[in-house]
Amino acid sequence: MDIEQQDVEAQRRGVPTYVVEAGVALLVLAFGLVVLFGSRKLGSGWTSDGPGAGYFPFYIGLILCISAVGILYQGLFGKQRNIEIFVDSAQIKRVLTVLVPALVYVLGIQLIGIYVASAIYIAGFMIVLGKFAPAKGIAAALIVSVFFFVLFEVWFKIPLYKGAFDPLAFLGY
Repeated sequence: MDIEQQDVEAQRRGVPTYVVEAGVALLVLAFGLVVLFGSRKLGSGWTSDGPGAGYFPFYIGLILCISAVGILYQGLFGKQRNIEIFVDSAQIKRVLTVLVPALVYVLGIQLIGIYVASAIYIAGFMIVLGKFAPAKGIAAALIVSVFFFVLFEVWFKIPLYKGAFDPLAFLGY
């Protein structure tokens, strides 16, 4: 890295790459431990019939744990630790403008069903992020939701989840 790039990196504020690497390593370690302990419950040893049900998952979990510890050590204590900024505040804000509505959409499906939640999600994205006129966003959202309702519920006879309150029950679906 040359001096000019170091100056640009010094001006950026955010999470360094090695911290993100350490966090991912901890997640992989946790997943590996879950696999290890789960496979022990299944029986990870050798039985009279051959390997137990948890034999191969046990070793997969062990490989995950060993790899995670290596990555964690390299990320935190390695000689070539990557101190560049992984993500700054402007980048994380752009990610969150998509992630938070997506999470709300998934939760909304549980309450008001896929069709209504999808219409709100599509309209919201078109109006807020796409800068479309509200009438166009709402019209497009309704057209898409009605199309998929007809496609799945009427033509294919595949009922999709309509939420805890089942707002479309009055139509007989």
